Amino acid sequence: MEPAILGLVLDSSFIIEAERKRQTVEGFLSGIREVFGEIEVSLSAVTVAELAHGVARANTPEIRDRRRAFIDELKRHVPVHPVTDESGEIAGRLSGEQAARGVNLPIDDLLIGVAAIEQGYAVATLNPRHFQRISELTAFQP
Repeated sequence: MEPAILGLVLDSSFIIEAERKRQTVEGFLSGIREVFGEIEVSLSAVTVAELAHGVARANTPEIRDRRRAFIDELKRHVPVHPVTDESGEIAGRLSGEQAARGVNLPIDDLLIGVAAIEQGYAVATLNPRHFQRISELTAFQP
């Protein structure tokens, strides 16, 4: 029997899809509860950085404003897990272990994965390939 999931760290790919489909934050979070049940969710500070990058790259004011509003609303409802010195230690260990096997992990996905590990959570992503390479982490593609 698999252990129960304590919570989910939401990857930017999952959030970006919701915003592009013009879901509301409430609808997005309700959809998560429909799939996973009543579960805690959080964001990594790195996910916030990735989303802010998308705001800055928007090619119209309408898109930029819509993305900004979605992120701001999401942050009102979902806590942001910080990157700390302990996060750096875990990321360095995991990255080093994988590099010794010839596997390179993108630093942004590694740090998002570390946020999940620190909280005892899994990652919800539409791009599980990188996250599946992180030992100690469970990744779900909703």
